[in-house]
Amino acid sequence: MHLTKSEVPVDESVPLVERSLGDHLRNAVSQHADREMLIFVPNGGPEQRLTYEDVLEQSEAVARGLLTRFSPGERVAIWSPNETRWLLFQFGAALAGITMVTVNPALVADEVRHVLGQSRCAGVVVADEWRTNPIARIAEEVAATLPDLREVIRLADLDALANEGDPQVALPEVDPHQPMMILYTSGTTGLPKGVVLSHYGCVNNARLMVPRFELDDASRWLGVLPLFHVGGSVINAMGSLSVGGTLILMDQFDAEEAVQTIERERVTYMAAVPTMLLAMLEVQRREGYDISSLAAVMGGGATVPPEMVRAIEEGLGVPFGTMYGSTETSAMVTNSRLDDSLADKSSTAGPPIPGVELRITDVESGDVVPVGVVGTIEVRGFGVMREYFDMPEETAAAVVDGWLDTGDLGSVDHRGYLTVAGRTKEMIIRGGENIYPAEIEKVLHDHPAVGMVAVVGVPDDRLGEEVAAFVQLAAGATAGAEDLEAFAREKLARFKVPRQWVFVEEFPLTPSGKVQKHRLVPTEAS
Repeated sequence: MHLTKSEVPVDESVPLVERSLGDHLRNAVSQHADREMLIFVPNGGPEQRLTYEDVLEQSEAVARGLLTRFSPGERVAIWSPNETRWLLFQFGAALAGITMVTVNPALVADEVRHVLGQSRCAGVVVADEWRTNPIARIAEEVAATLPDLREVIRLADLDALANEGDPQVALPEVDPHQPMMILYTSGTTGLPKGVVLSHYGCVNNARLMVPRFELDDASRWLGVLPLFHVGGSVINAMGSLSVGGTLILMDQFDAEEAVQTIERERVTYMAAVPTMLLAMLEVQRREGYDISSLAAVMGGGATVPPEMVRAIEEGLGVPFGTMYGSTETSAMVTNSRLDDSLADKSSTAGPPIPGVELRITDVESGDVVPVGVVGTIEVRGFGVMREYFDMPEETAAAVVDGWLDTGDLGSVDHRGYLTVAGRTKEMIIRGGENIYPAEIEKVLHDHPAVGMVAVVGVPDDRLGEEVAAFVQLAAGATAGAEDLEAFAREKLARFKVPRQWVFVEEFPLTPSGKVQKHRLVPTEAS
């Protein structure tokens, strides 16, 4: 392939399957019934181990129990951190034809009221609490204000609910193109939107992401990503299912616990965001656990500079792969190959996975741009969301003729490898010049004193916007604004060099480890 325009044709070498998640699970059980499918290793609690046959049997019981309270097509939420019953609910709801709505366990009352109310959930399954968040109590209070919400079910009572179902009752046939789940985007402005994903999109995404990472039925996946996110529920839970592997699930990320689990459970693969991998790398440097079983790691959700890729590969002793995706695409859009060069892994997110078309269009005209030119990343294919729930205008604006405007900026090279430049809404326009934060962040990451950095636009009376850099110094390092500015001036055009510098002890992160840029407000600058 040698492209001249930024339009990557679809790879049809791998056929798509017409299969619901329930049928996907049944298909896996027919081949791997006695193999361990799930090992849950809660921090400080007893582990749980279930075979493929165990998971199907218990998920079918959950499905029948849910159908004593709800009808196929209704929406039922789960508000809980990672645990075994979360996945049994995911599979059970899918087998029952019920649409699962995922809720971040960190949400507070007003936030969860929006999610449950906007999605018109008929029920919600809740943990008692998470950290200091009294989930069950909040759910009862919120339910009193939502007329559609009939049931609040404690996750601890899921087994009892499963026993209410009649094992002789046949479960419904589920159309793969019907909704499987709704996830609420965390967007930087406005209220979160409910992204409706189909069984078909999620099942095929989980299948088609794995070949480049050379994963098979001997793979043992470490699940550190939250299940309420596509990274946990699709990439990990459904990806490991797709190859007949074993998912070792953690209730929450802890760097030392993660490295210990790799040693104890002989983990071969994990997906994580760079912040998690760097924390694990520090633990490994200090403690030197036996992680020789690890064969591949995948990172995404942030720019991964060359030095970080090199440090991860050398420190963990394993090939590193990058990816790009979003909630609206059922997770994965592109991923790299394990044998790609260091330059490709650190500057690109690889080519599209099979079944996915990718193009880059001009931000203003919408025309496809030449190779190498930055524009809007658009995606078409099996994984594109059905809709934003009950938001027809927003859906119509986001998806035109099957093409999803991701809201991200990027470019492709002549091979179809994607480089992500940032979010459209994060693009800084300074005196008429378009500035892409990811480019500046990549440069600053190369400074030895910089641990993490996030670049944002801030209002400026003269230029419209000015560039601000938030910096967390590496452990034991010292550097000031003058040092970093001089470094940046050597590598960036003057208009791209940050004019404001803010040094922070830590960044506000999402539960999946991404920097929450909308919470970065300069309070002191030089």
